[in-house]
Amino acid sequence: MGRNKVFMFGISVITASLILYTGIHVSKASSKAEQEITIYLAGDSTVSNYPASLSPRSGWGQELSNRFDSHVTVINQAKPGRSSKSFIDEGRLQWILHHINKGDYLFIQFGHNDEKREDPSRYTNPSTTYKSYLKQYIQGAREKGAIPILVTPVERMSFSVGGMAQASHGEYPKAMKELASEENVPVIDLTEKSRELFQQLGPEQTKKLFMWLIAGEYPHYPNGAMDSTHFRKNGAIEIASLVIEGIDELDLPLQEYVRKVDH
Repeated sequence: MGRNKVFMFGISVITASLILYTGIHVSKASSKAEQEITIYLAGDSTVSNYPASLSPRSGWGQELSNRFDSHVTVINQAKPGRSSKSFIDEGRLQWILHHINKGDYLFIQFGHNDEKREDPSRYTNPSTTYKSYLKQYIQGAREKGAIPILVTPVERMSFSVGGMAQASHGEYPKAMKELASEENVPVIDLTEKSRELFQQLGPEQTKKLFMWLIAGEYPHYPNGAMDSTHFRKNGAIEIASLVIEGIDELDLPLQEYVRKVDH
């Protein structure tokens, strides 16, 4: 009987040890899984992805994923020509909210197409409907336990005769910042950041960020281009860097997963 008791005691110790060991590894695995974060992007053509057939055109959202390590996945649902209103009307926000999970992020940049008064399918009033549509993104994300981040619209290239970078979005950036304050939502002022960058660079160097292309310079644009709204790849990279700068300034947990790059 004594030997049996010792044997059974030994089996109990081994079993308990295995349970404890397994539990530790399950806990570690769960902890690692919890670190996986997805950033969803809702926005317009300045944020969108573009195929190689339109190279060198790129949106800042297309370049954002390269700025994070493997813990972060960027799902860019931004589409050219969309406003805060039409993005919802087409079911694109609904798709994001169906897939987004607790702890994920929803970055929201609209304004360029909300300004189009001539198009009722896209136009929103900055004081009223612009805010009410943006609230749907905020509330939808929060209901899923996700974190909404407002991003004021990146500036177009616009300089005065005297070489001063000019505002191009009217009351929309101000309205978004007001909403951010009202709803206690973090906001990245990409409008201000991009205008400061353009001012620092000046008109000629700023052109090199945008789709201002010389005829024959790129095979997909044999006649060149003079586009002061959309970015070429290097410009999109610069704007993505401004978004990363905003993440750091807001002290978001995401900053832990940002890749360091040499400038």
